[in-house]
Amino acid sequence: MGHKVHPKAFRLAVTRGWDASWFAAKRDAFSALLREDVLIRAFLRKELREALVDRIEIERARGKVTATIHAAKPGIVIGRAGAGIEELVKKLKQRFYRGRKVNLQLQVREVANPNLSAAVVATQIAFDLEKRMPFRRSMKSAIERVLKSGAEGIKITIGGRLNGAEIARVETLSQGKIPLHNLRADVNFASVQANTIAGAIGVKAWINRGEVFQKASEAEASGKPVSGPVGRKAA
Repeated sequence: MGHKVHPKAFRLAVTRGWDASWFAAKRDAFSALLREDVLIRAFLRKELREALVDRIEIERARGKVTATIHAAKPGIVIGRAGAGIEELVKKLKQRFYRGRKVNLQLQVREVANPNLSAAVVATQIAFDLEKRMPFRRSMKSAIERVLKSGAEGIKITIGGRLNGAEIARVETLSQGKIPLHNLRADVNFASVQANTIAGAIGVKAWINRGEVFQKASEAEASGKPVSGPVGRKAA
């Protein structure tokens, strides 16, 4: 029997870190804070879909919540003179912290190479599907962009009523290598849903960005600082 494991969860605390950094003092508080994190991420991804969000990191301290949004188009998030962030903070406070005194802060960071982000690539394919573009053309163009950006391998899987067909099916295109058991491999994974007229279509993307320990050793040789679990493991 085959068992499918999330590539990021499989490599947690080895080559990948957590997207949330906080501590729950009481046993009952952990589930509430975890649920709040999930809802905040879902809300921000829905509001900022056009900004091509890669990931959202959440940090908590006493009475302070900081959400860092990594996006390929940070200008859409920031808005004119920071009006976009202020509007987002107001919506988050009204939705999740009504009647509570919380210091909520939003930070925006630009993704260095969007073509190596599985979330950005999957979202772009979902946009193409919603615009009724042929799914194979969209998948092939995405594979070409990712490989030109320096990735060692990519796999894209879409499932649903493709091109408006009456029967749903699954199509997969891959190129290069996507290791499943190698913990050193920096495999970036994302799953996005495209809402088309024919129904929902799921888009999954795996991008192999090379071996993490090799990158850490190259950074040490060049004299650049290495931080996080990758650097500690490589040392």
